[in-house]
Amino acid sequence: MHAYAPQSVVAPSRGLEAEAEALIRQLADEQRLARDEAEARAREVRRDISVTGTYTHTERELTEGARIAWRNNVRCVGKFYWRSLAVRDVRRLGGAATEEADLFEALVEHLREAWNGGRIRLLLSAFAPAAPGCPGPRVWNSQLVRYAGYRRADGSVLGDPAGADFTEAVMRLGWRGRGTAFDVLPVVIQLPGREPRLFDLPPDAAPEVLISHPSYPWFEGLGLRWHAFPSIANHVLELGGLRYTLAPFSGWYTCAEIGARNLSDTNRYDMLPAVAHGMGLDTRRDRTLWRDRALLELNVAVLHSYDTAGVPIIDHHFATKQFVRHENREFRSGRGCPADWSAIVPATSGSTTPVWQRHYEPTVLRPNFLPLPDPWVPRGDGEA
Repeated sequence: MHAYAPQSVVAPSRGLEAEAEALIRQLADEQRLARDEAEARAREVRRDISVTGTYTHTERELTEGARIAWRNNVRCVGKFYWRSLAVRDVRRLGGAATEEADLFEALVEHLREAWNGGRIRLLLSAFAPAAPGCPGPRVWNSQLVRYAGYRRADGSVLGDPAGADFTEAVMRLGWRGRGTAFDVLPVVIQLPGREPRLFDLPPDAAPEVLISHPSYPWFEGLGLRWHAFPSIANHVLELGGLRYTLAPFSGWYTCAEIGARNLSDTNRYDMLPAVAHGMGLDTRRDRTLWRDRALLELNVAVLHSYDTAGVPIIDHHFATKQFVRHENREFRSGRGCPADWSAIVPATSGSTTPVWQRHYEPTVLRPNFLPLPDPWVPRGDGEA
C-alpha cells in the first residue's frame, strides 16, 4: 500500500564522540574495517577529540562513509549503485588558508572528472569539513550547473523560475547574464569569514544536450536544452559527527527529472502548452488529455536527445526496477531500505512502476546528506 507519503523522521545527533564511534562500529559490522583495527581507531579518535575538539577521517572512513550516506538518503531512486561512488579527497581546500580561485578550480575539475568525456562517473568531492570555530566552506548554488531565471516587470520569468531568487542574489553581487532562457549561472563561493566571490564556469565543465524529437522536426525549434548531468551542491555530508558543508555529488539523470519536472512543471519551464501546440492538440479542455500526451512526447524527446548525444540517462522504468533490486539486496544484507515514497515514485506513469504499491519508511539515518539553508537568505538569530 502506498496510501500516503509519511514525513521523514531525522535521527537525532548523538554528539561527536558517539557519532564517530558509531561510524567506526558500522564499518566494522559491514566488514569494511577489521575488528582489531576498529578498536584501535576508536581509541585514537577519542584521544584526538579530547585534545583538539575534533578528529580527521581516514580516506577509508571518508569513502565508505560517503557511500553509506548515499545508501541512507531517502530521496534518491538511484541507490542501487551506491557501492560505485568514487570520492575525491580535497580536504586540503576550504580552510582559512584557501584561496577562492583554487577552490573553484577544484570544483571545475570535479565537473570534468564527473563528465569523463561523456562517460559520466558517480563522483563526490569532499572539501574541508566544519571544525570548532570554523563553519566550513559553501557554494551558494543548489547545483554546480543551473540556469538563470530573470523576473520581468509583468511577473513572468525568462529562464528557470526555480533559479530566480538565486539569479537576483548574484545580480546584486554584480553578475550580468546574456538574458537568454538557458544562461548558466556563476558558481558563488563563500569561505568562512569572507565575502562571496563569483566564478563563471568554462563551457567544457558545463556540457549541455540540445533537445530534439525523433518524429517531430519542429521540436528542435523550441530551443530546449539541459545540462548533461546533475551535481548537487547544497547538501551537507554528515559523517561520523563531522559536517562536510561542501561535498558536491554528481551522477546521471533520469528522464523524468528533466522531461516531467524541469521542463514541464508550471513553476519551472512550463513547456507542455508549447509542445501540445506543436502536436496540434486541443488545449481548450482537460478532457482531451493534452497535457498527458505532451508530457509523454517531451520525455521521448529527452531520452532520444541524450541517447543521440551519447550521454548516459535512465528511464523511470529502469530506475525503479533497479531500486527494487537495491531494496531486496538490502533486506538480504539484514538492513532496511529507508525511502521517501513521494520522491521514489516517478512523476511520469508512476502507477506503471514496481515501487507504486510498495511502502517505505522515510527515516533519515546517519551518515547522510541533509539540505543546507540558502546562504543568501537572512535567518533569525540562532538559526544554523
